Amino acid sequence: MNPCVGYGREACMTMTITSPVEAAAELKRRVDKAGRAVFFGGAGVSTASGIPDFRSPNGLYNQRGYTYAPETMLSHSFYASHPEEFFDFYRHVMCVPDAKPNRCHYKLAELEAAGKLAAVVTQNIDGLHQAAGSKRVIELHGSTHRNVCQRCGAVYSQEWVLASEGVPRCGRCGGAVKPDVVLYEESLNERDLVAAMEVIASCDLLVIGGTSLVVYPAAGLVQYFRGMTSWSATSNPLRRMPPRTSCAPATSRRPLISDPRGFIPFCRFGPLCRDSGECPRTRYNRNVTYVSGAGGR
Repeated sequence: MNPCVGYGREACMTMTITSPVEAAAELKRRVDKAGRAVFFGGAGVSTASGIPDFRSPNGLYNQRGYTYAPETMLSHSFYASHPEEFFDFYRHVMCVPDAKPNRCHYKLAELEAAGKLAAVVTQNIDGLHQAAGSKRVIELHGSTHRNVCQRCGAVYSQEWVLASEGVPRCGRCGGAVKPDVVLYEESLNERDLVAAMEVIASCDLLVIGGTSLVVYPAAGLVQYFRGMTSWSATSNPLRRMPPRTSCAPATSRRPLISDPRGFIPFCRFGPLCRDSGECPRTRYNRNVTYVSGAGGR
């Protein structure tokens, strides 16, 4: 493999490994060599724990039997207009109290304990990384284990919500209790976004697993990676797209969030490259190794 030279300005080689044995050996070699690795994951990480992903043939978005489409029920507007139906869906589908961490969760916690993994950046809301022992977990889309009163800020557990009926109400003030998860039409938490940018920008190995890299702005965070190699275990690898066809025109770029180093310009696919101004879908094709795996959010 040829290392990436500069900061995304050179064309880089990619390679694909289809053998699980070869992939495991190569990933181990890279993790052992890396000084600071970060894992960026999605729903595919938790499928072995019995939690369906989103876009695979058996994923959440391809399931039938609901009056409304799952994508609709996962929106803020649906939460506001149909709270009873939202919480029925939340309790029966989004909360999975019996799920246990799988080998991937435990391995990542082991690598962190050994000083090889700096952080886990996850799009999942199931809390399984923490259950496996991981300490540094950045939850981009929140967690079903935190449910917050919209009036007084009291926090309730997943178990408390599951034991309630209808729209849960705060036992302290009577306010509506909302899951601390990022629904469609809602913004990601700025603090979590900046934390994810910083750990990805400072690592020398980025391991991507269980995500289709199509949900933005979360997927756009990978463009902050400045290391030499990244490793993508996904069935849907991101392909190089020609400039100007992959994002809005430069005139429409606008700052959406701020970070301690200044404003971050975004296009509709996520944060733009600081050096070249490229859209993340154009720029993210550095020196990537793809291995076959499950799709995800």
